[in-house]
Amino acid sequence: MALKLGALMLRCMGGAGSEVFKMIDESGLTFSQMKVLVELESADDDTVTALSEELGISTASASRAAEGLVRKKLATRVEDPDDRRVRRLALSTKGHDLADRIISARLAGLEDFTESLDRDERKKLEAALDALLKRPEIAELYANYERKVSR
Repeated sequence: MALKLGALMLRCMGGAGSEVFKMIDESGLTFSQMKVLVELESADDDTVTALSEELGISTASASRAAEGLVRKKLATRVEDPDDRRVRRLALSTKGHDLADRIISARLAGLEDFTESLDRDERKKLEAALDALLKRPEIAELYANYERKVSR
């Protein structure tokens, strides 16, 4: 089943993957910086420790990625209003714009795939997705993603 899902993912991302990599390359982002950037788009602001846990990367790696985003003016460090000792990372307007372009490029590949489906395939896929969206961890990701896209 994993191979089938992998093949589907490759088809869905198709040319969009190369567009995403082109954007990342042009922006000079590392892969970790890109992951933090896109995560911050849904989280609005977060601590480096929370980002490292959410992304499954070390705190040191998340810290380096955050610092790189700040240097590129894609993010800023802001003081936590409830605890002045805590610094949070928030995307700048430039950071939001880049994250939006990356997300849009990802969605373009998925749109292309779903448009290639016939009516019966689309109905079956929708039913399977609806069933999977009942899982809390997927429902939460979907809600975050939906917020990103509807901005």
